[in-house]
Amino acid sequence: MKIPFVPERASNFAPEMDALFYTLTALTVIFTVLVGALVLFFAIRYRKGSKAKRSGAVDSHLGLELTWTIIPLILGLFIFWWSAKLFIKTRQPPKDAMEIFVIGKQWMWHVQHANGVRENNEMHVPVGVPVRLTMISQDVIHSFFVPQFRIKQDVLPGRYSQQWFITTKPGKYNLFCAEYCGTEHSAMGGYVYALPKKEFDQWLASGGSKKQPPVSMIEAGQRLFEQNACGNCHGALDTPKGPSLVGLFGKRRTMRDGTEVDVDDSYLRESILNPYAKIVKGYLDTMPEYKKQLSEEQVLFLNAYIKSLGATQAPSPRTVMANTGNNK
Repeated sequence: MKIPFVPERASNFAPEMDALFYTLTALTVIFTVLVGALVLFFAIRYRKGSKAKRSGAVDSHLGLELTWTIIPLILGLFIFWWSAKLFIKTRQPPKDAMEIFVIGKQWMWHVQHANGVRENNEMHVPVGVPVRLTMISQDVIHSFFVPQFRIKQDVLPGRYSQQWFITTKPGKYNLFCAEYCGTEHSAMGGYVYALPKKEFDQWLASGGSKKQPPVSMIEAGQRLFEQNACGNCHGALDTPKGPSLVGLFGKRRTMRDGTEVDVDDSYLRESILNPYAKIVKGYLDTMPEYKKQLSEEQVLFLNAYIKSLGATQAPSPRTVMANTGNNK
């Protein structure tokens, strides 16, 4: 049944979110009516001048007090369990989910596909395929909101956040920023286009809306890697100048202070922009900062390239310089 003023359901989370929402709404209405009716009843019955008997009033009633304490407690714990379970589910994408990168900026959504296709204020996704969004803001706090999917995730500066979904039917769906982000906040919107898998694959292979052969994120990252001479310190093997990046992603590294960190997207980003935050054991704090030199999009490119360096693949050869070492 289609309910007026309610967005259609177009993702795997929509039915579950709606069930939770309508349950909370029903409980709110029930208790509001119940409490309101009791207040009205007692206000009228014991109004000033009424003939209601007030003698022998009962000060306490254990059964009544237990009833109005235990029942709301059980309902509250049930709603907490249900909502927490659903929240965790929306933040744990399948391992085989297709990854799309999103950058929020005043006042536009920039979408980057792994093969290099780029979109602004639009996002094309395949129907029936898990999609993982890795998002970050270039300036202030934004919030990625698709009402038909029932997903909303704050997009923060300096921090990656994730959201995932499965689109259940083809269509054109609204994309909004749900966090006030400046004077043009209301104009920061667009559309999500859900296409059948075969049609999406054709669209992606053709270069998207621009119909141009795209440069993949890995290729763009390799170009940046070479332009910034990263290979001078990060070669195929660990050297006194810097550790190798081959096969690094997904592992754990020991820092100079003895702590261990997981090598994920956030760690790689921090190591590029603020290399002195965590210094690898055995190295000095001599790596230059790239905080003011690289955009968030360029960092995503570098991350993609570093993640692609497998056990048998190494960065492009570079002339080894005689300067001091690196730290990441």
